[in-house]
Amino acid sequence: MPTRTADAEWTGAITEGSGRMRLGSGTFDGPYSFKSRMQDGAGTNPEELLGAAHAGCFSMALSAQLTGAGLKPERIHTTATVNFTKAEAGWTIDRIDLATEAKVPGLSDADFQAKAADAKKNCPVSRALAGVDIRLTATLL
Repeated sequence: MPTRTADAEWTGAITEGSGRMRLGSGTFDGPYSFKSRMQDGAGTNPEELLGAAHAGCFSMALSAQLTGAGLKPERIHTTATVNFTKAEAGWTIDRIDLATEAKVPGLSDADFQAKAADAKKNCPVSRALAGVDIRLTATLL
C-alpha cells in the first residue's frame, strides 16, 4: 500500500515566526504563519490543507459509490469548510461542513442522498477524523 508524506518547518516565536509546508509529491510547497492560520494573512494553514484532503477524498468516495451502482457521474464538486475554533482546552477543529454538488444522469435524489451519506461515513479521511462533527449538504444537479 502507498505511504504518503508531507513535511513542515517552523522558525521563530509563534506570532512572529513563519513556516513552510510541503507535500511529498512536490505539487505544493508554500508558506504559513500565525496570521495565515489565526487571522486572514497570506499563505496557507493546516486546516485549509485538511479541507482540501477531505473534499478530494469524499469526492472520490462518492464517485466510487456511484460507479459501483452502475452509474456514470459527470461531475462531483465538493467544498469542505473546516471550523477551527478556540475551546477551553485550546484550539480545535470541531466541525467540517462538506457541501457537494453532483451531476449524475439517471439517479434519483433519494438514492443520491444515500450514496453521499455512505461516502461521508466511509471515505478514509472521514474515518480518520471520527472525533470531528462532519456535516453534509448534498445537491443533485
